[in-house]
Amino acid sequence: MRHIISLLMENEAGALSRVAGLFSARGYNIESLTVAPTEDPTLSRMTIVTNGSEAIIEQIQKQLNKLIEVVAVIDLSEGDHLERELMLVKLRAQGEAREELKRMADIFRGRIIDVSDKTYTIELTGTGSKLDSFLHAIDRNLILETVRTGSSGIGRGDRILKL
Repeated sequence: MRHIISLLMENEAGALSRVAGLFSARGYNIESLTVAPTEDPTLSRMTIVTNGSEAIIEQIQKQLNKLIEVVAVIDLSEGDHLERELMLVKLRAQGEAREELKRMADIFRGRIIDVSDKTYTIELTGTGSKLDSFLHAIDRNLILETVRTGSSGIGRGDRILKL
């Protein structure tokens, strides 16, 4: 089962490496990983998307909590949460394809952020499945390059990750 694990960790050199090392040492796969400083410059928030049974996820959380740099861990998948991913996709946009790609960007609430005589670069945000749907809805031969951030997530309502 897919899980989104979010954690607060000390914002210091090597902390990311130790968390990634924990996963690789135990043979756990990281589907996506995002990390950035929080409103407190001494802390970073890391969001890890991984797959595993409840027992494996419980073990991952226990191991993460043992790391000195990690100060809080939550499995966002266990409750209501919001999840978003950013994708930039560069597409071949010539002739009739230009209008069709504009229309598809509008349908998926994307934004054309760069235009050349031969290409469009479109920015989309949403769930991973929404971004996948966009890619499946357009002609695969038009895709020149795709960049995705991986998921970021936050609990809904009063559900927060804080010290």
